[in-house]
Amino acid sequence: MDWLIDRLRSFAGKSALAEGGRVYSYAELAARIEAHGSFLTARGVQPGRVAALVAEYSFDSIALFFALARNRDIVVPVTTGVGGDLDHRFAEAFVDDVIRIDDGISIQPGPPRAGGTHPLVQRLREAGHAGLVLFSSGSVGKPKAMLHDFDNLAQHYRVRPARDSVILVFLMFDHIGGINTLLNCLAMGGLMVIPDSRAPERVCSLIEQHKVQILPASPTFLNLVIISEAFRHHDLSSLRLVTYGTEPMPESLLLRLSGAFPGAKYLQTFGTSETGIAKTSSLSSSSTLMKIDDPDQEYRIVDGELWLRSKTQILGYLNAPMDGFTDDGWFKTGDLVETAADGFLRIVGRCKEVINVGGQKVMPGEVESALLTAPGVQDCMVYGEANALTGQTVTADVVLVESRPPLAAKKELRLFLRGKLDAYKLPTRINVVDRTNFNQRFKKIRRKDDALPNGSG
Repeated sequence: MDWLIDRLRSFAGKSALAEGGRVYSYAELAARIEAHGSFLTARGVQPGRVAALVAEYSFDSIALFFALARNRDIVVPVTTGVGGDLDHRFAEAFVDDVIRIDDGISIQPGPPRAGGTHPLVQRLREAGHAGLVLFSSGSVGKPKAMLHDFDNLAQHYRVRPARDSVILVFLMFDHIGGINTLLNCLAMGGLMVIPDSRAPERVCSLIEQHKVQILPASPTFLNLVIISEAFRHHDLSSLRLVTYGTEPMPESLLLRLSGAFPGAKYLQTFGTSETGIAKTSSLSSSSTLMKIDDPDQEYRIVDGELWLRSKTQILGYLNAPMDGFTDDGWFKTGDLVETAADGFLRIVGRCKEVINVGGQKVMPGEVESALLTAPGVQDCMVYGEANALTGQTVTADVVLVESRPPLAAKKELRLFLRGKLDAYKLPTRINVVDRTNFNQRFKKIRRKDDALPNGSG
C-alpha cells in the first residue's frame, strides 16, 4: 500500500475530502494515516490482525482504514446503521479487534470464538498482504463474508491518471461500489464530497456548494431526486457524469433524468462484491445498453445469466461454501442479460426476482418501466406473489403524484398498460402506496419483510 501513500503525498497541495463544512488536503490525509498507523502500533495491533472498523465515512475513518491496510491488517468495514447481531457478524469474519471512532479511537477485543482462524485469513497473513472483508446484503439467506486480497484489489487503481474531479460519495466503504469510489478518487487526486445526509435535497445542495462533477448513485435514489424536485432548487450545472448501478435502470426513468440533469452524461456501471467493479461503457446516455470493456475481467453468458471471472475476485467466503463459483473460477452473478450488437448487454433483472406466471417469465423492471410512463405515476415497484392457478402473479405497488380514489387510479393504470405489455405481464393486483421500500443503499427491496422502516435509508 506504500504506492498509494506516496500518491497521496504527491497531491499534497490539493483538496482531498470535504466533510462537515471543512475541506481536508491530501497532505493532511497522508499525515493522519501516518498518525493512525503510529497509534495502532502503540496499541499493539500487529500485522495480520482482523480488525472490524465500525464507522461512517469521515476524514478520520478513511485515514484509519488506510492505516490498517498499510499495517497489512484485514479490515472489516461496518457502517453504524447496520442492524442485526454484530457480534455474530464479527465472529463469522474471525475478527480479532473491534475499532470504533467516537470522541477518540477505541479498540476492544472481538467476540470469543472456538477454534483457530480461517485458512484463507492465514493465507493472507503468510503472504504479508492487507485484506478486506465485505458482507453481502443478506436479502436471500444469511449475509456472506467475502475476503479480498486488498493489495491485489487496490493495485487495479494504480494506473489511474491524475485528474481534478469532484466526486460525491454515495455508497460507504462496506460496499464494493463505495470502495471503488474511494480508491478511484484518491488514486486520481480528486476531491471526495462526503454527505452528512443522503436526502435528495441535501445531496443537491452539496452538488451546488462544491461544484460536484461526478455523482454515483442508484436508480432508486435518482428517482427520489426527481420525485422531490430537489434538482429544481439548486444549480446542478457542474454535473458532468452520473453513474448508476446496483439495480436495473428503467428506460423511462433514464429519459426523465436527462430532463433533470441535461448537462450530464450517464454511464451504467457494473460489478459484484465477489469480482470487483468492471470498466464499462454505455451505448449512449439515453440507452441502458452497456459493454464490459475491462482487461482484468472476462464474461460469458450461460442460459441468459451473466458469469464473470476477474483478477480482482475474492479469495473466498469465510462463512459459506463457494457454490456460486465454478471449478474453473467463473462467478455466476445471478444477473439476467439481453445481448445486442457489438458486444453490448442490457441487465434486465435478477434470477431470484423473475416472476413465473404459468410458465411465462416476467421481469419486474420491464413492468416498472411501463408504469413509470403512465400519467400521474411517481414511483412503483413490481414483484411476484403466490397464485393457486398460475404459481405466481404480478403485483405492483404504485406511488401517485396526486391523491386519487384508489379504484379509479387502478382502473386507469390497467387500461394504460394494455397494449404496452403482453397480457401475462399485466399486474393482477395494484396497490396504491405512499412510498416504495428500499434498503440503506437505496436499492429496491422486493421482499417486503426485508424493508427498512418507512422505506427510508
